[in-house]
Amino acid sequence: MADNDQGWRRDEDDGGDQEIDETIYKAQKDAVILAIEVSESMLRPPPAATESKKADLDSPIEAALKCAYHLMEQRIISNPKDMMGILLFGTQKTKFYNEENRRNGLGYSNCYVFTDLDIPAAADVKLLKALVEEGEDEDEVLRPSAEPASMPNVLFCVNQLFTTKAANFGSRRLFIITDNDNPHPTDKAVMAQAAVRAKDLYDLGVTIDLFPITRGDSKFDVSKFYDDIIYRDPIAEVNNVGPPISRSGDGLSLLNSLISNINSKQTPKRALFSNLPLEIAPGLRISVKGYNIFHRQTPARTCYIWLEGEELQIATGETTRLEEDSTRAVNKGEIKKAYKFGGEYVYFSPEEQKSLKDFGPPVIRIIGFKQRKLIPAWASVKKSTFLFPSEEDYVGSSRVFTALWQKLLRDDKVGIAWCVVRANAQPMLAAIMPSRERSDEESGTPYLPAGLWVYPLPFADDVREVKTPLKVNRSSDDLTTKMRTIVQQLQLPKAIFNPTKYPNPALQWHYQILKALALEEEVPEKADDATQPKFKAISKRAGGYLEDWSGKLEEDSGSVSAANELKREAEDDGSSRPAKQRRGAAEKASASNMSMTELKEAIESGSIMKMTVAQLRDVAGSKGLSTIGKKAEIAERIEQWIDENS
Repeated sequence: MADNDQGWRRDEDDGGDQEIDETIYKAQKDAVILAIEVSESMLRPPPAATESKKADLDSPIEAALKCAYHLMEQRIISNPKDMMGILLFGTQKTKFYNEENRRNGLGYSNCYVFTDLDIPAAADVKLLKALVEEGEDEDEVLRPSAEPASMPNVLFCVNQLFTTKAANFGSRRLFIITDNDNPHPTDKAVMAQAAVRAKDLYDLGVTIDLFPITRGDSKFDVSKFYDDIIYRDPIAEVNNVGPPISRSGDGLSLLNSLISNINSKQTPKRALFSNLPLEIAPGLRISVKGYNIFHRQTPARTCYIWLEGEELQIATGETTRLEEDSTRAVNKGEIKKAYKFGGEYVYFSPEEQKSLKDFGPPVIRIIGFKQRKLIPAWASVKKSTFLFPSEEDYVGSSRVFTALWQKLLRDDKVGIAWCVVRANAQPMLAAIMPSRERSDEESGTPYLPAGLWVYPLPFADDVREVKTPLKVNRSSDDLTTKMRTIVQQLQLPKAIFNPTKYPNPALQWHYQILKALALEEEVPEKADDATQPKFKAISKRAGGYLEDWSGKLEEDSGSVSAANELKREAEDDGSSRPAKQRRGAAEKASASNMSMTELKEAIESGSIMKMTVAQLRDVAGSKGLSTIGKKAEIAERIEQWIDENS
């Protein structure tokens, strides 16, 4: 079939590198507004606390504000360039988002901007903490209005905040926390206006997410109002996946539920590479995006602080290259880059050096297919990258991508590909590996999305030959059986480990220290470490089995020790080992009794370096010298002693 009939478009020059970089840099900043409804039902305390330790003690509005406080604490350190604002709607009081509107008499009734959309500062966190933990509401901002807030008014207020404060941000999102599924049940005109305001936000690139709260057996019916406000993901629409619902007073912590649901959406999905050609066969290409699902997060230093003055100040760094001998400043034009080869320096110009790293335009090119079982587990040398189809460059990419994924799953095969993911990037061989649906019992990783993954493979030079030990002490069958029972008792539910539930303790400790210094709080004594073993649970589940295994191990060890002792006694009766011991002792004694003349002759002839380290240490020890160090250091120490005392 002709290309035009299928809607394909080829990109012969493989351009677009600049567009990829701009897309990545554009998404570096994120702006989030938390819109929390203030109403009588949100202020209503939960039912009487049950005996369950997980029962809710906070009202929905208290849980929502605590959630906002925790998120602001995280973002003020982990995402210092991102913006965050808190909007309370349905309040009796009204607070304008800037002074200009207040002077002009323009505002949004029943909307209170508690924290303006900006980079969170320590003062904002302290103000929110006073409201959340200490209950200081002197301005009575949590007093609800008689009538629910007008949702068109709320959405227009959010629109103005985003356009004036974060106009050029790559990611702008609105999180709505409410327990009212139909704020305007009888006024269809207002519902239509709200839909228009939501459409305006989406046209600006703002994503709206809903976080509904329910009580008991009540339901939050999204179809009554929010179906026209929230634009759901088409994939979620097909799978009938609604917004995550947080329940109050049912034994599930409302605060933890809100934090978990918002955290799952607070980090925008930033592409590692965008619109990269995936060449399935000569002349058949689709475009894909790549994402790192798991990435190690480390403490990032955004600036240097000068601590010596009376007040902390941000230090400005300058870099100067100096000549080693004269400490003269070296200009950039004087610097040349070279590679050392065969004892000589080979110089390259910047253009030549750039051409050395040019392996062609960015592409993922499938060069063949193999059975999945032929890819060993040890071949994983780097983290895999998740691929997602993109229709921007090649129309129909999603259909071909899905067909390739289903074919690889059905035949239990993987594709072998040549990958250059970015311009001037190091090429690599990779396996295009399919993953199963999360609902599939054979998936093994229900926390990972289904699709295709770029699984980097090692080159031949990367593989080392591992020599197995000649003699391996095998444990007894009884010990192996007992250990198998212990492992079975300590297995996780359904034998699935989800790493997303375990935050990096070192990183969290780093953030806690920074937070304490910024908010002038006491530094915590120790960090919360979710990776610490649960010793009580381990003892309860496998304590008895561990004791039995330890007893059996001691019994077997005693038998082995007795056998080894008998073997040594039998060897002592022979003549070879004592002769060897006597010879080693004689050599040691002769080395320590070497005279000054013998040492001089050994140094002059160079035979001193033929002596063993043990002999040199004996000589040094007999002369009162230090015996610490390598062989050359001890010999040099002896030569220096001979020179000083001859």
